[in-house]
Amino acid sequence: MDLSIVIPVYNEVESLPLLQQSIHAALKDLKRSWEVIYVDDGSRDGSVDLLTEMAEQDAGHVVVVEFRRNFGQTTAIAAGIDHALGDVIVFLDADMQNDPADIPMILGKLDEGYDVVSGWRKDREDNALTRNLPSHMANWLISNVTGVHLHDYGCTLKAYRREVITGFKLYGEMHRFVPVYASSVGAKILEVPVRHHARKFGKSKYGLERTMKVVLDLMAVQFLTKAANKPIYLFGGGGIALFALGFLGMLFLAVRKLFLQIDILTSPIFIISVMAAMTGFQAILMGLIAELLVRTYHESQQKPTYTVRKVLRNGKRE
Repeated sequence: MDLSIVIPVYNEVESLPLLQQSIHAALKDLKRSWEVIYVDDGSRDGSVDLLTEMAEQDAGHVVVVEFRRNFGQTTAIAAGIDHALGDVIVFLDADMQNDPADIPMILGKLDEGYDVVSGWRKDREDNALTRNLPSHMANWLISNVTGVHLHDYGCTLKAYRREVITGFKLYGEMHRFVPVYASSVGAKILEVPVRHHARKFGKSKYGLERTMKVVLDLMAVQFLTKAANKPIYLFGGGGIALFALGFLGMLFLAVRKLFLQIDILTSPIFIISVMAAMTGFQAILMGLIAELLVRTYHESQQKPTYTVRKVLRNGKRE
């Protein structure tokens, strides 16, 4: 299979027929084999029945994965990846705000040598205050913290080569951070403007409450991509800094006692220095334990600590 399109579905029964028609229209001239994987995330509006009918009528292209209950968009995308057969995996929203007509253009960019092509809703048709403004703030924060600069992390329309997104698991709201994971294994990323349409049916499933989840997931992603393979650098670095702070505090108190005869134990600096030194020592120990866990993870499962783009042997690609 050349192409898999993964679409999370939650109460989108009105959009699904138009979406399927649009996908067929967009891909009819595409000289690649393709499939559409609809992952129903616990819909209660008849979406499952419609998807079942679509799978029967278009068995060559439509795959349906039905959850027992609502698990969230990230889990639906993860399930879609697990069931996808394509060498290229495209994510798409079910609400018709993304335009399937952009898929051939995105695939063309992949053919130029990129591993990830990310959509950018440059002219976004959403509420400026409740959707666009928080999105701009989140994109700025994620780009500056991770170093992977994209205008629109929240745009679902993205295309990936399979090999750059199958080495990790998604949790929480982490689907938006997939480009960061891909970048951590050396993926070449391109962002392109895509069309965005106002929602025709239903209402958005997301609100401002996602902001805190995104911030917490950003912290987790930053740790997993930057420090997971060498946690002693994070824990040990902070531990040494705290231990040094405690040592300097005690040195200051000793010098002050020696020359000014000021009691050491009555100073709050004494308590702060002792706590800093103890916390620093514990942080170093945590880093060593984390190192043991990382080595156990990689060695017991024979997980490589590197990723290979290609191998040339005798002038040929393996």
